[in-house]
This record gives sequence, structure tokens and C-alpha cells, in this order.
Amino acid sequence: MQRSLFKRVGYGACHVLARLTATALFRVRVLGRENVPATGGGLVCANHQSYFDPVLVGLAVDQRLNYLARDTLFRNPLFKWLIDFLDAIPIDREGGGLAGLKETLRRLKQDELVLIFPEGTRTRNGDMLPLKPGFCAIARRSQRPLIPVGFDGAYQAWPRSSPLPRLSTLAVVIGEPITPALIGTLSDQALVAELQSRISRCLDQARSLRQS
Repeated sequence: MQRSLFKRVGYGACHVLARLTATALFRVRVLGRENVPATGGGLVCANHQSYFDPVLVGLAVDQRLNYLARDTLFRNPLFKWLIDFLDAIPIDREGGGLAGLKETLRRLKQDELVLIFPEGTRTRNGDMLPLKPGFCAIARRSQRPLIPVGFDGAYQAWPRSSPLPRLSTLAVVIGEPITPALIGTLSDQALVAELQSRISRCLDQARSLRQS
């Protein structure tokens, strides 16, 4: 994907700033960065605890991420500029999101990393919700790995019930990818179960890491 010099330099600067801020304010800790493929792209699949989550996963991964975002978020001109700058892909949930899914596939086939939250919504109590199977078709058609990510502390920092964030220790664990070869041997039901299990293990590790 071709990006302007401004976008490339700007993203790098934001990435460094986000890491420094997260380390200073939230004592964020990350394990498993080596599990993200250096080349070839992939679908990064994380649990969903708060509004912090896209930034938290983005700062944990060394490579540039593309983000899925509700199309309604693009209505505010200033916020639209920001999420366009961060390569957000608009998803029309009411209309089925076909255009967003096509763009996601296009970027994956260009060897980009795309972040999704397969639970579909933020948790109400900090626990992980059952995954929705929509990612299965994307994984099969793109022939790219699924990269499981589990993090903890974001719910404590900014739960759905709170209008403003607060300080909390954060931890992110990136698990071993599910390869296209393995994806090809699994039914959709088995693939959902496998990804759910891997994200859950990462989440358990992140909870232990926060408390250590």
C-alpha cells in the first residue's frame, strides 16, 4: 500500500509517542512481539475491553496496523482526519459491511496487518465474549495467518460504564499465529473455537503479567 512521506513519518512518531505515554502512565508490558510476522501481513484478532484497545494493540505491535472502524465515526471531520491518517477501514454495520470487508481483503493481500475485534463489541465485565464467525471467510479468502492477542487492564482503565478513562496497569500478550495451512484443515466452528482458545490463553497470560 502506497503512503505519503507525511503518513509514514507521522505514524512512526505517533507510535513512539504512544509507547512512551503508555509506559509512563499505564506501565504497559508486552510479550510475544516476535509472533507477529515481519512480512506477509495477517489478521490481528484481539479481545475488546475499552476505547483504548486499538491504540493499545497498535503500540504493542512493531509493524504498522490497519484498523476497522464504524462508519459513523467518520462523520466528525476532525476525527475522520485522524482515523484516515491511521488507515482506518470504515465498516457499515447496518448495511452488512461488504465494502469494508472487500477493503480488508485488499489490504491483507497487499501484505498489510489488519486489526479486528471478533467479539464484535466491548465487554461489560472484563471477561471475554464468544467470538463471532465473520473472520473465518476473511481468513480463508486472504490466505493470511490469524494472530491472537489478549490484553488486560483496559477494562479497568476505561469500562463501558465510565465516560472518562483512569489509570491502570496494562499488559498485552501476542500469541502464536494460526497459519493458513491449519486454517484450511478446520471447519468454521473449529476455527472459531481455536481462535477463542488462543485469545483466551493470551488474556490469562496478560492478567498474570499485570499482577507480577
